[in-house]
Amino acid sequence: MNNRIAKFEDLVPSTLPFVEGKLEGHKDRKNFSIVGPGVAEDSGQSIKISMAHGYNLGAVIAKPQNGSGLHSHTTAEVFLIYSGSWRFYWGAEGKNEIVLNAGDIISMPTNMFRAFKNVGKEDGLIFVVLGGDDPGIITWVPDVLMKAKKSGMALLDDNSLIDLSENKIPEGKKILEPISNDEIKKFDNYKLNDLKKFVSKFENRSIYENNLGNGIDLIQILGKQFVDKSFTPVIDQNTGFNLSILKAKKGSLKDLIFNKPTILFSQKGLWNIQIQNSNIRLNSLGSVKSDPFCGLNLVVPLSSSLFSSMSSSSLGEIFLSGILSP
Repeated sequence: MNNRIAKFEDLVPSTLPFVEGKLEGHKDRKNFSIVGPGVAEDSGQSIKISMAHGYNLGAVIAKPQNGSGLHSHTTAEVFLIYSGSWRFYWGAEGKNEIVLNAGDIISMPTNMFRAFKNVGKEDGLIFVVLGGDDPGIITWVPDVLMKAKKSGMALLDDNSLIDLSENKIPEGKKILEPISNDEIKKFDNYKLNDLKKFVSKFENRSIYENNLGNGIDLIQILGKQFVDKSFTPVIDQNTGFNLSILKAKKGSLKDLIFNKPTILFSQKGLWNIQIQNSNIRLNSLGSVKSDPFCGLNLVVPLSSSLFSSMSSSSLGEIFLSGILSP
């Protein structure tokens, strides 16, 4: 069972995960691969849970005024803001933007350049869900690759990362050229009001709460399916996976059966989880994998002292993400 559990304190970060990792505004961040490799260009990136799930889960810790460069993905990219204030900006020139805070969620459309930056006064933490077992490669705006090359970093034509200050270009390889202006025009852009439909603000989610009984409430963020029932999602977008939130002061759910691989991630609080014959205590920021069609029980302990390290709310909160049924 240990290869299905990811405690945050056991995660190993990459401090140079991408080609822009030596640049000012990008170098003071750490990337973590919790489930699957994600899209990190660092071939040595540590992966805590490597089994295929149909999606990837990662995390980023960034110091103030640090984040990513403008890039695009071919699969869904969903950001869960755990702490701090983050500026998300998009388009080939990054002229459109929105600032999100702890508890907010944004699902970035595919085929669109996007970037993020911690604009708070302290280190910030976000979690990232990427669609697909293989979420593909990153496409960078030309400016990122050109500045990265001046810092000594480059991508080769097989999309592998190389530090030119320490290594020679391998025989038969060449540096990846930036995409052309004609290629840039093929990428989408969104006005702020159009992108807001892909945003879930923490303070606006209560109208989507569904009481499941036994002290547990459900908020369906992405996808309509939770176990054998359908709910209206906050974000109506086909990402290829479900994202649900369970909230409880105390309570339990028994005999949950998911028909797809499912990751349970404790945003806050302590959860007792029983999967088949294994009992797991999942603390804040911990994750555990559940296989399809195996019974699962969730219990929020009764003792309020278990929530002493939580933020202002006394609720425990857990995310569940799983592939949408065909």
